[in-house]
Amino acid sequence: MQGLDDFAEAVLDVVDRIPPGKVLAYGDIAEYLGTGGPRQVGRVMALFGGGVPWWRVVHADGTPALVDDGRAAAALREDDTPMRGDRVDMRRARWDGATRPA
Repeated sequence: MQGLDDFAEAVLDVVDRIPPGKVLAYGDIAEYLGTGGPRQVGRVMALFGGGVPWWRVVHADGTPALVDDGRAAAALREDDTPMRGDRVDMRRARWDGATRPA
């Protein structure tokens, strides 16, 4: 994909590996990669995230990505992601980065 640097490719690879029912916060991804920060991850997602399960990347407080039509929240519920009202239950839903269903 044109315009992708190593950081963007790494972000998209991590997001693509988040299993259904699990999420990572923008900052979690930066920490997992050991580089960048939440804003840099958000920028990658805004520019290139359409081809990966973007709804599995949330704000640190569990708020889904801002999509005016509610697609993020609907996709999270379809994934059976643990929720607390309109937010993801981060204690139960945060992916550890290691385990993945077969």
